[in-house]
Amino acid sequence: MSLDEDARWLEWVTKQFETIAGDDKEIDIDEFKTALKVKESFFAERFFALFDSDGSSSISLDELLEALDLLIHGSETDKLRFLFQVYDVDGSGSIDPDELRTVLKSCLRESAISLPEEKLDDLTLALFESADKDNSGSITFEELKAELENFPEVMENLTISAANWLKPPEVDQKKRQTPRYLTRVYWQNNSRKLLFLCVYALLSLLLFVGAMLQNSHGGAWFMVAKGCGQCLNFNCTFLLMLRRCLTWLRATWVVRVLPLDQNILLHQIVGYAILCYTLVHTTAHIFNFVHLSENSTYSLWEYLLTTRPGIGWVKGTASLTGVVLQVVICLMVLCSSTFVRRSGHFEVFYWSHLSYIWVWSLLMVHCANFWKWFLVPGLAFILEKIVGIAVSRMGGLYIVEVNLLPSKVTHLVIKRPQFFHFKPGDYVYINIPVIAKYEWHPFTISSAPEQSDALWLHIRSMGQWTNRLYEYFRQPETETVNPKRLATSLRNRRQLLKMSAKLGENHRFCNIKCYVDGPYGTPTRQIFASEHAVLIGAGIGITPFASILQSIMYRYRRRKQNCPNCNYSWCENIKDSEMKLRKVDFIWINRDQKSFEWFVSLLTKLEMDQADEEPEGRFLEMHMYMTSALSKNDMKAIGLQMALDLLAKKEKRDSITGLRTRTQPGRPEWGKVFQKVFEENKGKVHVFYCGSPALAKVIKAQCEHFGFNFYKENF
Repeated sequence: MSLDEDARWLEWVTKQFETIAGDDKEIDIDEFKTALKVKESFFAERFFALFDSDGSSSISLDELLEALDLLIHGSETDKLRFLFQVYDVDGSGSIDPDELRTVLKSCLRESAISLPEEKLDDLTLALFESADKDNSGSITFEELKAELENFPEVMENLTISAANWLKPPEVDQKKRQTPRYLTRVYWQNNSRKLLFLCVYALLSLLLFVGAMLQNSHGGAWFMVAKGCGQCLNFNCTFLLMLRRCLTWLRATWVVRVLPLDQNILLHQIVGYAILCYTLVHTTAHIFNFVHLSENSTYSLWEYLLTTRPGIGWVKGTASLTGVVLQVVICLMVLCSSTFVRRSGHFEVFYWSHLSYIWVWSLLMVHCANFWKWFLVPGLAFILEKIVGIAVSRMGGLYIVEVNLLPSKVTHLVIKRPQFFHFKPGDYVYINIPVIAKYEWHPFTISSAPEQSDALWLHIRSMGQWTNRLYEYFRQPETETVNPKRLATSLRNRRQLLKMSAKLGENHRFCNIKCYVDGPYGTPTRQIFASEHAVLIGAGIGITPFASILQSIMYRYRRRKQNCPNCNYSWCENIKDSEMKLRKVDFIWINRDQKSFEWFVSLLTKLEMDQADEEPEGRFLEMHMYMTSALSKNDMKAIGLQMALDLLAKKEKRDSITGLRTRTQPGRPEWGKVFQKVFEENKGKVHVFYCGSPALAKVIKAQCEHFGFNFYKENF
């Protein structure tokens, strides 16, 4: 460290110390626990004992500076010595198995991981037997140091992560980087979207200027109002969401020209444009009415709220319909905001969005020329709606099986009709009258197209409708009054005896009527045209990839060969006209351990389906990340992560999920992840993501850096 950096660090620590210690200028154990923000008191007490070098039961500023200087700026040996003292609970100079078990148990709690006591014993023995080189029954400092050398990634930045409150903020001395939106890579990767937006903006400008020139006789405000009105004619018809048309166009060459994958974003842009045009249009008319009222017998309020001035082609109703339109459009935009949709009030968004019917009806009355703009796209929209209603009502669809999974996920199994065909990653709108008679909600199909008998939906409880669905199936089945009660009871009992091996506490068979509208295509339809696919799911965002992974493995089995004399299997490198994929990386990020449980059975099956040997390396690689778990270079987790690694190698499966794939703690380092993908050189890389918008921005920026194609799943 330079003298300036050292002085800044000293000043920062002193300031933080004064904040924590208070008037007595000493930090006691309770203040230390609060400041360190640890979940488990064991580590706080161990760190406190080591920081308190004079044994006074409090930490002075000098003691804190000395300890932190070692942890933040010390050598590897100094940090390892401190780590050893944390693990050496009784201060004997060595670590016995019981001490190690106590530490690992606290590590599990600190990382929010729950394992059985037997598994904790296995972890303790795996780490102890590996570190105790001389079989003396205890681990010395030298043995611990030798064991840690087998984990070089741990020693890169060994520290107490929670002590970052005592590290001064970084001073960014680098030159200001060029904004991402101005880089050449961004324009190359978003060329279709940017070209489309440029054409859209140019067309809007031409319409605005043309309308202004045609109405130059009415004054400046009248010209502005007419210019905005013409743009509104165009945008209010351009706003239509023709999902079936988009799904059909995805299978044509048009997908290579138009940004069909950005249809939601473009819909939102047009929606905000309509709001802006209406505000300017209304304001311009108000100013024009002020000017007219000065030279007329009508007042401003008569121009705005009555039909007396006779403005408009339907009995002078232009002003009144304009005011109503302004209010309705503002409410639609407000109820479409992210904070409304994501806060469990999807119904507010859904019902308010249906106001488009009133908007179009009022526009017909408000503007004499709107019907000309609306005629062709309006007929297409009505035709699509009629087809959608007909398809959704055709044939009886029934939910035949329900499984309530961890993390409040409802797994619906719907009897699949013969006419229903879809692609991996497609979604449908579902209506379940017993839950809500008139509500339709979009969900991704999680079964593969190759499953001809059933349609799967995995629905996580996040809003009012999804919570009602979960609670409906969580309640015990109510018995209905039946005149042939004994005969029915006997028949049901026989059926239950046959199904008893399959049924669980949260698993039931049923026969509930539902309606399905779809399927509709998504960007993930491009996956089979790519050579190296990277699938990234965050939380429930894995559902689109459930269908895709199953479909991939169905096709993969066609190439898998098995030896008739033994269990050995391999995969032939056969070119498949339907699938160009040479490699698939699947990355799943979850907050906690429980979030993995509902999907593990499918992933286990996919792992078992893979061949023992393949000509170009493993075809499907899985990468699991648990964000609540502390990273490997944190002193409160290093022992646990080492033990998990050792036990995973021994048992050939992960202790957290039960998969062969080891669950990694913390968040992915996207730079390193994509660098590895880039170096594998398996062909053109396509990254498919489903999850939070915030993470999407990070991943998209990395894709632009490495030149990967990025596709985001949304509704």
